[in-house]
Amino acid sequence: MAMLALLSASCGNKPQTEEKEPITKPQITIEGGRLTPEALWAMGRIGDVKVDIETGWIAYTVSYYSVSENRSTTWIRIASEENGRLETMDEFVGNSPAWFGNSGVLAYLKGGKLYLRQGGKDIAANGYDEEIEGFLLNPQRDRILLITAVKTVESTADRYPDLPKASGRVIDDLMYKHWDEWVETAPQPFLADLTINYKNEMLIGSMRIGNAKNILAGTAYESPMRPFGGVEQWSWSPDGKQIAYTCRKKTGMDYAISTNSDIYLYDIETGTESNMTEGNGGYDLNPAYSRNGQYIAWLSMARDGYESDETHLMVYNRQTGEKKFVSEKLGTAVSDYFWHDDEHLIVSAVWHGTEMLYRIDLQGNVQCLTEGQYDFVPVETYAEMAPDETMTYCLRHSMCEANEIYKVHVDVTGAKSIEQLTYENKNIYDQITMGTVVPRWQKTTDGKQMLTWIILPPNFDATKQYPALLYCEGGPQSPVSQFWSYRWNFMMMAANDYVIVAPNRRGLPGFGQEWNEAISGDYGGQCMRDYLTAIDEACDSLPYIDRNRLGCVGASFGGFSVYWLAGHHDKRFKAFIAHDGIFNMEMQYLETEEKWFANWDMGGAYWEKDNAVAQRTFANSPHKFVDKWDTPILCIHGEQDYRILANQGMAAFDAAKMRGIPAELLIFPDENHWVLKPQNGILWQRTFFKWLDRWLK
Repeated sequence: MAMLALLSASCGNKPQTEEKEPITKPQITIEGGRLTPEALWAMGRIGDVKVDIETGWIAYTVSYYSVSENRSTTWIRIASEENGRLETMDEFVGNSPAWFGNSGVLAYLKGGKLYLRQGGKDIAANGYDEEIEGFLLNPQRDRILLITAVKTVESTADRYPDLPKASGRVIDDLMYKHWDEWVETAPQPFLADLTINYKNEMLIGSMRIGNAKNILAGTAYESPMRPFGGVEQWSWSPDGKQIAYTCRKKTGMDYAISTNSDIYLYDIETGTESNMTEGNGGYDLNPAYSRNGQYIAWLSMARDGYESDETHLMVYNRQTGEKKFVSEKLGTAVSDYFWHDDEHLIVSAVWHGTEMLYRIDLQGNVQCLTEGQYDFVPVETYAEMAPDETMTYCLRHSMCEANEIYKVHVDVTGAKSIEQLTYENKNIYDQITMGTVVPRWQKTTDGKQMLTWIILPPNFDATKQYPALLYCEGGPQSPVSQFWSYRWNFMMMAANDYVIVAPNRRGLPGFGQEWNEAISGDYGGQCMRDYLTAIDEACDSLPYIDRNRLGCVGASFGGFSVYWLAGHHDKRFKAFIAHDGIFNMEMQYLETEEKWFANWDMGGAYWEKDNAVAQRTFANSPHKFVDKWDTPILCIHGEQDYRILANQGMAAFDAAKMRGIPAELLIFPDENHWVLKPQNGILWQRTFFKWLDRWLK
């Protein structure tokens, strides 16, 4: 999933430097009662949530954007629960909040530096001058792990001091680029002492970081792993004597072809370590000690090179050495997890297009905690409850609502209740009418049942006919669950009076492993027949869809799907939009940085003439069917996308123009696989709907 990730998340673990006046919550008046691009960018985006079990206070981040200034500010709020909602007690600029476990003391980052805050007052750490990208405090509050980028590649100026202005890079191995950057550094863990002055539980003086030691000194290994790993890939033992950390101890070619990361146990006193997951071939990551220290949980995939393998929740007994697959009865991949108490874990998992929370005990018994047409994300916290009761905090979102903080309670009878604690964007929701999301099960060409979401416009009139969009998912193995996106936003499409047809086609999680794996090595096969089933069945069964005004849109693997369908749609569609899509499979095999993905999903290299799977893959490359293109197409790409290079979009645009087909190219020199800057985001939306309206209205 990492290679062609769904374009719905926000990127970046790097600290934010505020050199200008902080951006505060925008005030916006929305005309017409419909969601607009400007309203999307005016929304506050809730991120990290941390609960202090000593005070009951909640610290969370919310980011605000200014379109005119083309930048953002992330704020930390400290709040307490009052009358069923969170009331802010303190608010300040920063990121990465973590409770210090001492009378409401909060640690956080600002401008790459570490701070402690108590009672509205800050103290900054001294003694460590490097930029801090993340941190993890030990339970005793006297040691800290710091993420700092370490130079791992000799620059041209290092090699030739007399050429300090030379811009060329001399490269002799793979993984020289990753996601959106040239690889010159690696994030590595620094273990340091932490000294703080207190009096009567109050901060009274300085905070000092000392004796910092790089656990991976002398190597080019990453921990946490790029491009998206953070401090969730580390964990302290409760007694502070051991660290569990995630690392793929490979570089260059070895890194590029393997997903084999492991969990290492590092002894603080001796500096020695052992590999807890040695022998497992795939990803092992995100370790977490139980609160009594007896167990370590982690997420694990079995097969090397298959980054979309089913993710299992595993538990290691530190006393007996036993390793147990505790999520087996769940029957689907685990997305995220946290320890709830010493015997139970809270996990999130996708099933049938929604992501629910589950409680799993050490024997593998499963209890579902949530329900409804939503996605839930667990928050790291627990409450002292009766043995058979559960209370936890979470984030919840859907296709109709961005993240808000909720509290979930399940009592001894199994009765469930959920309580909303934040209303960050109520001022916007109160001004608009959202569309409606309807699930629909459709029979595929091979006789299986497929869940497709039908999204209807606001104030929908079933007696009218609407233009419709077939949405093609990225990933390729990312779920079409109840996600909220600030770009691929179904409510935005519905607000422009389009019906959206969003199928959970072959190759998506939440419908069993066989369904999820059916896409690998078969990009032009059943998954494409599923797309055509989705739009054809919807047109045949839903009289409000005008089959003469159909568009097809998608990003990443969805962009590949658009390019492929452009040569195989038999005049179904009147307009296409492809964002960051693969156009030429042979070039993609060589251009992308994470070769394990290309090897697994394409089945091998195009020069392997006796490899039937690989030959089928490359025979289905969209560029080979340009002679059948006959429909207007908009190609969008970011030039800092090193996963699918921008030349793919440029080549598709050039091919369309040379074929005499109406085409446009929207190119972003300063964006990666996503579009992260506010004004670029507004431009994206305007170009997107201007193109669709031109051909479908």
